[in-house]
Amino acid sequence: MYRKFYIALFLMLLATGAGSCKKWLNLKPADGIVSDEFWKTKEQLAAAVNGIYASLLGNPAGVSDRTIGEYLFMWGELRADMVIPSSGASNNDIDIYNVNLLSTNTIVNWRAVYRTINYCNTVITLGPGVMKQDNTLSEQQLNAYLAEARTIRALMYFYLVRSFGDVPLKLSATTSDDQLEQLPKSKQAEVLDQIVSDLKEAEPVAVTTYGNKDFDKGRVTKYTVYALMADVYLWMDKYNDCITACDKVINSGKFGLITSRSFFYQIFGAGNSNESIFEFQYSKEALNPFYPLFLTNKRRYQAADAVMEDIYTVDYSNADSIDYRADNASVQSSNNAIIKFIWDASADNSYNHWIVYRYADILLMKAEALNQIGQGPEAVKIVYAIRQRGHALAATDHQPDANSVDQVTDFILEERAREFAFEGKRWYDLLRNAKRNNYERLDILLQMVTTAAPPERQQSALNKYKDFNSHYFPIYYYELNTDKNLEQNPFYQ
Repeated sequence: MYRKFYIALFLMLLATGAGSCKKWLNLKPADGIVSDEFWKTKEQLAAAVNGIYASLLGNPAGVSDRTIGEYLFMWGELRADMVIPSSGASNNDIDIYNVNLLSTNTIVNWRAVYRTINYCNTVITLGPGVMKQDNTLSEQQLNAYLAEARTIRALMYFYLVRSFGDVPLKLSATTSDDQLEQLPKSKQAEVLDQIVSDLKEAEPVAVTTYGNKDFDKGRVTKYTVYALMADVYLWMDKYNDCITACDKVINSGKFGLITSRSFFYQIFGAGNSNESIFEFQYSKEALNPFYPLFLTNKRRYQAADAVMEDIYTVDYSNADSIDYRADNASVQSSNNAIIKFIWDASADNSYNHWIVYRYADILLMKAEALNQIGQGPEAVKIVYAIRQRGHALAATDHQPDANSVDQVTDFILEERAREFAFEGKRWYDLLRNAKRNNYERLDILLQMVTTAAPPERQQSALNKYKDFNSHYFPIYYYELNTDKNLEQNPFYQ
């Protein structure tokens, strides 16, 4: 029932949510329903909230853009060391690989993310008025809907600040052209504070369960809030707060590592597993964007050679000794095809889910925070639990000194690479650890360059990465042309 309802809403919203390429979002549907006529009933409010989720899966009719799932993959992986351009790569893809970022590169276009933010803003702004129109809408129901909107808004802004640094902070709804604003950038710290504020407001009123597994994994719950809180606090170097948020998920007893040999299929093939906290619910009617990216003859991306050679490694002396997350799971070693989100290679499409947060992430975020407050031995225990479940090879066990913060940091990063390969996390993991304590571990990014950048580009890339401003994207040229209060990010001026 949930899936059919969600698909119907998705198709309806794509058909009626046409937006202009010159505007963040045009909320006037094709049938002429405008906001003061629409926000009357709890059913309309529910449809608007579902519109937020629909916007995560696809774009409104008439809008030519990549989907958010594609952006999240590209922003989180292309600047790192596990993905390289393949035969169908565009010039934009190759420029990022060559550490040659330009403001004309369409991959740095943030419009789809701000479109979802505006859906969230619209629910937050106009949703409370529905209670005055429909007395069957309870305050508890309203607050739960607002918690969903605030959490997704926080998630979108978290991607923006990690990718661009300072960004415009828009918290009010844009429901007509005359409400479009010329916004300057807000400091990253201000945006992060707003993210935390949204999550703190959402936490007490978000639902614990919808009574349906697909709802619990595909919509915001209290545990989605905690997972995002943990991630944000870790980025902000607030380690005790991160641990507290992680423990709220761990101590709930609702999640756990799947230890059966089929764990990888349960997580990525079937989806909505016991390990999952929040997933984009792609379906046959709302395909994910990954098949043309990874598996066609003109695929755009493939795994770097180092993924199988160094990150997972191969035990040539024992064919049965394999990391369960490696060959024929995340990647095909024969051609470096990324298959983590494509479980039926004989099909010409894919609808496997995109997983935003799962239990293994909670554990490894906690391990990272523990290491930073002097509890390295506890952190190492967590890493070994992840390694055991994944059947990591002995060759990748570097047996760190548990009392060495740097050694444990490297150990955690290596395991995160194996566990979350191609899940849009690698660049953020590297940058988060490199920038800590005023870039005390800049060597993490510089080592990445020596591993991943083309040999003829390495020296140029190393010089660029020594400038901390280069770690964020340029603002897309179109945004600068249409918003005169925006300034280009410093490295690209």
